[in-house]
Order: sequence, then structure tokens, then C-alpha cells
Amino acid sequence: MEPSGTTVKTIVTPSPSEMGRYAAEHAAQDLRDAIKNNGQAYLIVATGASQFEVLSHLVAQNDVDWSRVHGFHLDEYIGIGREHPASFCGYLKERFVDRVPLASFHYLAGDSDAEQTVRQAAEKIAAVTVDVALVGIGENGHLAFNDPPADFETESPYLIVQLDHECRMQQVGEGWFGSLDEVPTHAISMSVPQILKTKRIYCSVPDERKAAAVRDTLCGPITPEVPASILKNHAGTTLIIDAAAASKIPEDVNATLERFQ
Repeated sequence: MEPSGTTVKTIVTPSPSEMGRYAAEHAAQDLRDAIKNNGQAYLIVATGASQFEVLSHLVAQNDVDWSRVHGFHLDEYIGIGREHPASFCGYLKERFVDRVPLASFHYLAGDSDAEQTVRQAAEKIAAVTVDVALVGIGENGHLAFNDPPADFETESPYLIVQLDHECRMQQVGEGWFGSLDEVPTHAISMSVPQILKTKRIYCSVPDERKAAAVRDTLCGPITPEVPASILKNHAGTTLIIDAAAASKIPEDVNATLERFQ
């Protein structure tokens, strides 16, 4: 695979813990800067296995004035309530929202009317400029729940999307569901153009299962078939990967990437 000629700042770390620490420390500094300059900060938070270490390190950033930070939810399954083990609302409440005194957090309620939830979330996020987004990449290259081919042109901040087979199988593989039949077929997702409106994006990707998606994101063309490849068009993006996720990047490209211990 030939490099696309377009790059994104990429940091290779030895393990998921260092990946999470890098993302959290840099995101926290951006939040502090936004609070200093604007009196408040706006943050998009993702979920899933890729964010375990990111959020663990982020909630430990005690020098952030969390009472001035407003949070936005990236995506959620349709038809799942907060008490479900796979609920992203429940995940965020447990791992982030209940652990820092935020000014506000705008959940996407999966068990409410989806179209109404999309409208309300769109109104809230359209009214602000988001300072920091914490995101990941799926095994199929998805960004949020924008599976390939992703919509790079929509003007809607949030979308109701259909989840493809590979995406749904990833949820089973990560242990969130017992079988494919249990995984919802549709979700609410922040759109790609809305994510790209964020000033700073930290995309954290651990695990060898994501290695092909990372390679295609970095070394292939920008295409809806690899949704995360659009991050190469965003000057404020940093991709943070562990050694396993970097394992399929061509050696000549890998040798140019920055290391973080």
C-alpha cells in the first residue's frame, strides 16, 4: 500500500496505558486552555474498549476545573437503556460523568424516541464550538458509528445509522454482547462533519484487531470506505496507537512516527 501523501500526527506508545495517558494529558491541557481563554470548555467523549485507559487517566486530571466543562456523547445504540451492560450512557456515567463534577453532560438516550433525541442533541451541539473530541477507530475503520461508506457531506450533527456486520461483530468480540443477534442494528451517531468541527481531536486506538484499520487510515486514500481516513484532513488531530495497533503499518512509514514512553 502506497502512502496517501496526506498525514496525521501519529504517536506510537508501548501499551494501552501509555496511549491513554498521552491522550488524557494533552486533552486536559486543551481543556485548561479553553477555560482560561473562554471561561468554559466543550468536550466530546467516546466509549468502547479503546477509551478505557483514556478516561481512567482523564478523570485523574485534578487540575482541570471540571465545573466549567460541558460534555457531549458521541454515539449510542438504539433500543438499549442505561441499565443494559452495553449501554454507552451507562459506560459514560460510570467511567466519566460520575467521577468528575462536570457543568453538564448531554447523553444520547438509546431507549427514547431516536428522532427526537437526534434533534435535541443537534440543537445543543450546534450552539457551541467544541474544544476537544476523544474518539477511536473501529475494526472496519468506522469513526463513531459511521460505518463504511460513511457520509462525509451531511450537514446534520447527529444521524440515525445502520450498523454493518463487521461493526456488530466487533461488539460481540469485545464482550459487550453474547451473540450477534443481541447487537442492535441501528444507532445514533455524531456525524463525520460534526466531529471535524472540533478544534482538537485525540483518536486513541489500541489492539492488534485494529491494526489493519490503522494502516488503511494512515497509508491509504481519504475515502468513505475507510471513514477514519478523513482525520487526515483535520490539522488538529492526533492519532495515538499502541504497538499492537501499529503492527501492520509499513516499516518505512512506522519509522517516521513519533514515540511516547
